[in-house]
Amino acid sequence: MIENKVDSSGLIQLDLQDYIPKGERVVVDLKDFLYEGIMLREKDFREKIATTDWSTYQNKFVALTNTADAIIPLWAYMLLASALQPYAKVLIRGNKSHLEGALLRIAIESINAEEFRDAKVIVKGCGKLHVPESAYMSITLKLQPVVKSLMFGEACSTVPVFKKK
Repeated sequence: MIENKVDSSGLIQLDLQDYIPKGERVVVDLKDFLYEGIMLREKDFREKIATTDWSTYQNKFVALTNTADAIIPLWAYMLLASALQPYAKVLIRGNKSHLEGALLRIAIESINAEEFRDAKVIVKGCGKLHVPESAYMSITLKLQPVVKSLMFGEACSTVPVFKKK
């Protein structure tokens, strides 16, 4: 009989890809709300917000960005956030990459770290989906206070990250 030494070792393999939420990602560019794409005029800006069908963002993960070379007052982001809040599942300021990082951070924050108390944990390092570097930092900060050891990689080849003294 073949024995799976990884299963009998007590190691817990944690794959951050499993925490990537499913759902559509959308980027809203603030430049589309600017007068001629370059200048914010409050009246035009408010009118564009009022006439936009925000329901198209229902249950979507939304990144709010600005690719225009324009100075944008902070209240403009507040107005857009106010319009998107009833619809977007998650709304962040940034690009699609920032959105992916934020979604994983939210998922990692929801992990019950106590489930990993005194465990030997390997955070899987490669897979089919891109996992932002920030997620590896977040999982380290989440688990280090409770785990016995934290490693990166695969069971056959790990890089030690932390070991409780």
